[in-house]
Amino acid sequence: MPPRKPLVSSPVSYTSALSHASADKRIDILRAVGASGSISQAARDTGVSYKAAWQAIDTLTNLAGSVLVERVVGGAGGGGARLTAAGTQLLGAAAQMAQARSQVLGRLKKLPARQGAVPALMPPSIRTSMRNQLPCEVVSMQVQGTIARVHLRLAGGATLVARITRESGELLALAPGHKAIVLCKATAVTVMPAARAGEPVANLLAGRVTRVARSDQGDEVSAMLDGGLALVGFAPARSLLRARARVLLSVDELALVLALAD
Repeated sequence: MPPRKPLVSSPVSYTSALSHASADKRIDILRAVGASGSISQAARDTGVSYKAAWQAIDTLTNLAGSVLVERVVGGAGGGGARLTAAGTQLLGAAAQMAQARSQVLGRLKKLPARQGAVPALMPPSIRTSMRNQLPCEVVSMQVQGTIARVHLRLAGGATLVARITRESGELLALAPGHKAIVLCKATAVTVMPAARAGEPVANLLAGRVTRVARSDQGDEVSAMLDGGLALVGFAPARSLLRARARVLLSVDELALVLALAD
């Protein structure tokens, strides 16, 4: 796996990276990496596959905007992985948030029954099957009848366009400069060798392959975009793609979902 480029120079984004419940498996995996110094051991300790462990780390890194885990090469054990300073900070913040959440829930449980509606005011933690979660900034929104095309900028300057309904754009109050997270399924991302690029199309992102999982149903490709973000998609079975190969990743406008980050 090639070294990940720094995403941003700003501090770790705790708000984005810790937006889920404290029991989020991704935090458990990150904690296990810190304890064991190994991705494979962390996967075993948390009951997930090696591939899922890497995906968890990639997603957390995207959301945090800073590298959380780095490879350790060589040594008596043949190398492994360790948390960066940002990864350690993130785990500290997660522990503090878990403690605060526990205290708040404890107080709410002591409320009289007539005040039982109060917990409903707490925002629910939402966990999603969408493996691609990319922080972005709204550049502009073009309304065309009942449809709105939202132009987004990712870290490193790459752009995406999401097509949503006009009403969704109004309810989110989207405006230039708003921070958001764009989500899509891995199955909605098509990966192709960079040399096969044809006419320029929207939502075409450049990067390098980091991992490939081969299957008769299609090769699952993890890639690092030129801006430093991780993205997962699929290439045809027996694609011959290898780690470090230059690729292009395409995703349809209709497959993108927007969530506000602030």
